[in-house]
Amino acid sequence: MLILGPSGAGKSALALQLMAFGADLVADDRTELWAEGDSLCAGPVRSIAGLIEARGVGILQTACRSRAEVALVVDLGRAETDRLPPRRHVTFLGVERPLVLAVGHNHFPASILCYLKGSRFA
Repeated sequence: MLILGPSGAGKSALALQLMAFGADLVADDRTELWAEGDSLCAGPVRSIAGLIEARGVGILQTACRSRAEVALVVDLGRAETDRLPPRRHVTFLGVERPLVLAVGHNHFPASILCYLKGSRFA
């Protein structure tokens, strides 16, 4: 999953919540993207690999993956206003991926994890 948004939007906070649910960190702050056929891949920038900012706590060091396929893009810079939103997509490097906008509810991280483990029904 690729998380987009302006500074202070909660990108690292969402990543930390997903990590608490068992997800792996790939990168925080800066992410390298590349296309491999129909896949969009992401990896950390070496100089900050394994580091993630926890606002109010500090820079934390953790294990990270060197490569992951991007299955979903979450844009925390745009708020979702629909209860049952339309399917949205975004394209990076010629590869289209599903797009989810920010939802200001406590269930958002769990919903994202469920989306990644399964899929969106409707």
